[in-house]
Amino acid sequence: MIARRLRPLILAGAAAFSLAACDDGSKGTDPNAQVGANPTLPKPEQYLLPPLKVAKVVDWKDGERPAVAQGLKIQALATGLHHPRSLYVLPNGDVLVVESVAPESEPVKRPKDLIMHWVESMATSGGETKDSNRITLLRDADGDGVPETRTVFLDHLNSPFGVALVGGDLYVADTDAILRYPYTEGETRMTAEGTPLTPLPGGPIDHHWTKSLLASQDGTRLYVGVGSNSNITENGLEAEKNRAAIWEVDRATGRWRIYADGLRNPNGLSWEPQTGTLWAVVNERDELGPNLVPDYMTSVKDGGFYGWPYSYYGQHVDPRVKPQRPDLVARAIVPDYALSTHVAPLGMAFSTGTSLPSTYQGGAFVGEHGSWNRNIPNGYKVIFIPFSNGQPNGQPMDVVTGFLDAEGHAHGRPVGLAIDKTGALLIADDVGNTVWRVTAQ
Repeated sequence: MIARRLRPLILAGAAAFSLAACDDGSKGTDPNAQVGANPTLPKPEQYLLPPLKVAKVVDWKDGERPAVAQGLKIQALATGLHHPRSLYVLPNGDVLVVESVAPESEPVKRPKDLIMHWVESMATSGGETKDSNRITLLRDADGDGVPETRTVFLDHLNSPFGVALVGGDLYVADTDAILRYPYTEGETRMTAEGTPLTPLPGGPIDHHWTKSLLASQDGTRLYVGVGSNSNITENGLEAEKNRAAIWEVDRATGRWRIYADGLRNPNGLSWEPQTGTLWAVVNERDELGPNLVPDYMTSVKDGGFYGWPYSYYGQHVDPRVKPQRPDLVARAIVPDYALSTHVAPLGMAFSTGTSLPSTYQGGAFVGEHGSWNRNIPNGYKVIFIPFSNGQPNGQPMDVVTGFLDAEGHAHGRPVGLAIDKTGALLIADDVGNTVWRVTAQ
């Protein structure tokens, strides 16, 4: 709990934030102009206290649910969870739901840090968290959307996020390590102890703590997303060592290398099914204005550098970073597809089945957790981006909306996505404490 002597500072800072949010320039750029291969990029702005608008969390009432596009229907696969963040479908169809809360907050060094703690508390559910940091198993054997079995599959984890299965080895990415567990198909409770494969950058500062995980297609390697330790190096460059990157880990030995870097917070690691190329969604930097910088999805090149912290969208230099690195800026790769500003994409799943309408075949679903630092909210939905020949081709389509109500309250916020054994889309709603299942109507 925050000490009483700090509360006046927080309240004063919150008031300043609120005033800034009254006229933050959100109306100056059409968010739809910041989508696609060539997003509109206005001039950067800098703030002593940047604007924010945090959606207060309210619970879903009985019978309430998100809205879906025509031709689709949605129902809850599981409710009463504790901050479900990511999803993984096992070969037998069982769904693993990773329930997770952030590790202890990073040190408070500046007045702004106090306010950011307040922001984070406003943007999360008020429910109990003692039963989180675990993995729940859901078994829906007949595929009707009603699990016959629900068990705690694995418990006592350290802010877990990513999961990957290779043969009989189940890997879990905690915030500070990849753990390996022996897995037997059909089991509903993991009793064996995990064996560390390799440590990952964690605390004492652990700003972007989620670690997305993906196995290579031949099963010899693991890819893990490691987010930056700050917005824009305010914790020092040493705190960013081996972060803002995707690691490639040898599954046999645990040895690792940086596969690509300059990615502020990469998540949703996925293989594009037609080309077999690695893709990710990335949360870009904050505090350059309500319309900078667009978050994005991109193919990820081995050895590629994507700009953070020195530049964004190729060679657009961030004036806040000192000293600069013109050598790195010169080779910064332009992302493939902008998703608009501050939508906070945290999950991605390529459409691989045929049970959904043809509109949603051949492309990627993206879960947008939603903005906090622009006056007009952005994100808070699941979208679909059509692909052609392994590349995005067309405008995004809203698939699941209604996470925000008419008063701007958040009933839920989408995070991880997955496609179940029937081809239905699964959505982890971390503040609604629900896993949603979207099927054809």
